Amino acid sequence: MVADALPTGSPDTILVCVRGNSGSGKSSIARQLRRRHGRGCALVEQDYLRRIVLRERDKPGGAAPALIGQTVRFALDHGYHVVLEGILHTSRYRSMLTGLRDGHRGQSLFCYLDVSLPETLRRHLTRPQVSEFTAEQMSGWYAAHDVLGWPDELVLAESTGLEEAVEAIAAAAGLPQTGRDDDVLPIVP
Repeated sequence: MVADALPTGSPDTILVCVRGNSGSGKSSIARQLRRRHGRGCALVEQDYLRRIVLRERDKPGGAAPALIGQTVRFALDHGYHVVLEGILHTSRYRSMLTGLRDGHRGQSLFCYLDVSLPETLRRHLTRPQVSEFTAEQMSGWYAAHDVLGWPDELVLAESTGLEEAVEAIAAAAGLPQTGRDDDVLPIVP
């Protein structure tokens, strides 16, 4: 058995993967899914693990896919639901994502935010990261309709609003949304 297809999680754990181009809204959606679920749901962000932890460019043969896969598995194996979000280009991440899908014992939902380049560039102007990278850089990263092509992949059009996307994804994945914001941990001396 390939290591990526090793069983992970339990029948009770839920894995949600939100993919899309830079500026498509995936981070906002993923954070809302996690916040609305409350405790017991881990958020795994590709950018944090790749750019901050590894300080690695997204390139073929990089270490990021393995670290992301291991982080998702760790959380699932410890009883957490997981919301994984990132660009996660099919060409570099398909193998890792397939291993997670095939190995997960619980419910898995893979979503793709199908947003055009002009719309991602428009949305980028409203983000805190607006000064971190240019429209030209975003255009170079852009991959049109980079779906996995799985029959059960949820593809959301750019006309789908944040609330509508969060509700659709939570319902399709079976991820309970408590409506409470209990993510804030108390400060303990």
